[in-house]
Amino acid sequence: MSTQDISMNAILSLDKVTKTFGGLRAVNEMSFKVEDNSIMGIIGPNGAGKTTVFNLITGNYTPNEGSIEFQGKSITKLRPHQIVEQGIARTFQSIRLFPNLSVIENVLAGSHCRMKSGLFASMFRLPSQRKEEAQTLERAMEELEFVGLAHMWNEKASSLSYGNQRLLEMARALASDPKLVILDEPAGSMNQPETKVLIRLIQAIQERGITVMLIEHDMGLVMKVCEKIVVIEYGTKIAEGKPVEIRNNPRVIEAYLGKED
Repeated sequence: MSTQDISMNAILSLDKVTKTFGGLRAVNEMSFKVEDNSIMGIIGPNGAGKTTVFNLITGNYTPNEGSIEFQGKSITKLRPHQIVEQGIARTFQSIRLFPNLSVIENVLAGSHCRMKSGLFASMFRLPSQRKEEAQTLERAMEELEFVGLAHMWNEKASSLSYGNQRLLEMARALASDPKLVILDEPAGSMNQPETKVLIRLIQAIQERGITVMLIEHDMGLVMKVCEKIVVIEYGTKIAEGKPVEIRNNPRVIEAYLGKED
């Protein structure tokens, strides 16, 4: 496949994206493409700049230099809610649910950006608004069914196990009807059975036609689900390729294990 073909299939592209905090260059001229309907992983040692890259894509940070395009349009300076509206959803390394709301209410919060009824329709409970509410509730239940939490729809989010809270975050992200889902350490603190469920879920998301990007320290998960991996060290991309290429890359091995004197 030619470079031009890869570019045409890219749903997301970063071109020489740089982010500095004071004198620290947290991300340095980061460039890569994410192909449509693929599963791509970003890995690297702690403090490498992985989450900063995600925060740049999702509008939490604005690059000092470089550009970010999604579906061929620049999102470099958009705010987070605008980027969600464009079709990018995410989960966070530290779970950010509404703990005192129910499971279904948390998922409905993710649907809010797709609701079209205006203030007038909401105030007067017009038929169009009631119909949209019913459709949104049905969609939220479908996402809970998808992640395996439909039977817990009325429980408080804070009462869920850590693994189920991770799944609830994913359901909330999917409720925004994204084209790209960004998962920040989705397997964090999960046990082995929970991780197996997560692997199947990530693959099922891709089967729905949704592109997946993830940061993950569980190398077994990364090597099993990712079709392409980008490796970052000190904010700079040091390798990019298929899992087998990354596994055998001397620079990557050195970044994780160090170099003998």
